[in-house]
Amino acid sequence: MKAISKDLQREQYIKMTETPVKKLVVTLAIPTTISMLITSIYNLADSYFVGQINTMASAAVGVVMGLMTIIQAFGFMLGHGAGSVVARMLGQKKPEEATDYASVSFFTSIILGVAIAVLGLKFNTSLMYGLGSSETVLPYSSVYSGYILLAAPFMTGGCVLNNILRYEGKAALAMVGLTLGGVLNIGLDAFTMMVLKMGVHGAGLSTAISQVISFIVLLSVFLMGKTQSKLKLERFAKCLPLLCTVIVTGLPSLVRQGLGSFATIMLNNYAKDYGDAAIAAMSIVTRISMFIFCFGLGIGQGFQPVCAFNYGAGKYKRVRQSYYFTMVAAEFFLGSLALIGLVFSNDLIRIFRNDPKVIEIGTFALRFHLMALFFHPVIVCTNMLFQSIGKSVRATFVSTLRSGLCFIPVIMVLRRCMGLTGIQISQPAADAISFIIAAVFAVTYMRELPTKDSDGV
Repeated sequence: MKAISKDLQREQYIKMTETPVKKLVVTLAIPTTISMLITSIYNLADSYFVGQINTMASAAVGVVMGLMTIIQAFGFMLGHGAGSVVARMLGQKKPEEATDYASVSFFTSIILGVAIAVLGLKFNTSLMYGLGSSETVLPYSSVYSGYILLAAPFMTGGCVLNNILRYEGKAALAMVGLTLGGVLNIGLDAFTMMVLKMGVHGAGLSTAISQVISFIVLLSVFLMGKTQSKLKLERFAKCLPLLCTVIVTGLPSLVRQGLGSFATIMLNNYAKDYGDAAIAAMSIVTRISMFIFCFGLGIGQGFQPVCAFNYGAGKYKRVRQSYYFTMVAAEFFLGSLALIGLVFSNDLIRIFRNDPKVIEIGTFALRFHLMALFFHPVIVCTNMLFQSIGKSVRATFVSTLRSGLCFIPVIMVLRRCMGLTGIQISQPAADAISFIIAAVFAVTYMRELPTKDSDGV
């Protein structure tokens, strides 16, 4: 691999520590947001094309979404863990240490992805039932999940590569890999399902191919020497002790994504008591709200490298400024889009499945999910702040709120008291509670964060 020059390292350090905070966050957020939107769009494309088959196939997409979230949970744990440490090492001008963390995280992610694929394929039927599949949905979910599992090593590895690039401040390069994969997925969906008439096989194959292509493009950035941290196999074995630091740092992501998957599983299992239409409706609602949320999440991911790098460099004023700016910007974009979505809720559900029952259940749920988007910026930005600066205990706790500590008891109580309505509004209710708790943590920490930088200014 080519080595990046000292001049380029110095240039990157100056960029991350001296560029005006607002400009830097926006510069890093734009490519990240675009790549996330493309990823979300191809998820929506799967929902759209599969939804043309029947309601059971549409429900299968929601079931397999839980599996994809599990795979991504491990990828994001290693990716965010490595990225955060790498950014802080670079902020301290320690590129060799950054390489150690990058290497051990990447190769571990490949091994983990292979293990997930092998176990998932071996116990596929039991896994699908556990994720909330009904008897009628199983034939579709088993086929779709098979392709996703084959792509698991590329998904976990891609998560690590993408996040290291983001944390190094190279969000535009990360965007290229994800965007190319996303656009390819949409095109392949149309070709395999509408031209070749492959049905769910086409949707699964398209997703798997797109993940492989995205992985290859992201890996090529490292192989061409465009990064400060490197991927060196010879560092893997001797750097295994560093894996503990990566896992602890990335644990909030595993918890957040893992609980998100568990929440989806609970939602599917509770919804199937009300028929396949309920599973399909809640799946569509989740994907639409996540698509809108990508705008806020993209801005937040532009904040993460700024926060981590400057915290490592002792630039605490920039950490505080970037947090407040990101939260306000995310609130503005999410709020604006949520209001538009509220007006067209019925039409949005109909796009993905023109079934009266699905539209009825989905429209009601979507309106509550959209209103809850106003709570997300505080929750997510606070979680990202703690994870980026290495406050793993606080980050892990905040990450457990909306899909775990708050969601699980809320959905259990509301389902018992309100039936299907309780299921539809459970996530928004959990978001409101999570918002209050996260806000308290944020205010408390901002009082602890030094008001002066490490150089005394």
